[in-house]
Amino acid sequence: MTTSHPSGRAFDAVLCDFDNVIRFYDTTRLTSLERLAGLAPGTTMEVAFAPETDLPLLLGEITQKQWVESIALGLSCRVPRARAHELGAALAEAPFRADEAVVGLLRRVRAHVPLVLVTNATLELESDLVSLGLADFADHVVSSARVGVAKPDPKIYEIAAERAGVTVDRCLFVDDRLENIEAAVALGMTGVHYRGPSDLQASLGPLLEG
Repeated sequence: MTTSHPSGRAFDAVLCDFDNVIRFYDTTRLTSLERLAGLAPGTTMEVAFAPETDLPLLLGEITQKQWVESIALGLSCRVPRARAHELGAALAEAPFRADEAVVGLLRRVRAHVPLVLVTNATLELESDLVSLGLADFADHVVSSARVGVAKPDPKIYEIAAERAGVTVDRCLFVDDRLENIEAAVALGMTGVHYRGPSDLQASLGPLLEG
């Protein structure tokens, strides 16, 4: 059901994920190293992003260096320790880029409503944003490593809405992971499942045209 609102907009803030929406990694070198080690492509990421390895990093409890050590430990039963560490480091140091189409679209959005990045990220996020030229890209950045809660925990969405200065039901939330979207929708937000820029364009079009 659509209800009218004094602002005339369907939402009054955009809350957006960062990785796999705005930022994308190049794991070509990692894949090559996995093949050399006799591992299936994706093996390192499977170990690295298992909750017991990844969550302490995303909650700011360990450093990226400690995360690499955890990955190496998880791989050490499959490959020699030195190679396991090399694989972990290759993932942690993978180059990344920002999708300029998405960046451009969100810059336009920010001229109309607050833009908040809501991301499960590491303590390196701020320096990563600087390296991408996005230090002042959003009105606020809610990083799991800084606030101590990670998506899909409802608390991180509530923090983001509060920083945007709007109620949760006035937020549009964008993410590439369905479980994160479902958590936002359960709080009353409008969810957008991001698979490509066209998904964002379709959701934000009325705001930009208005």
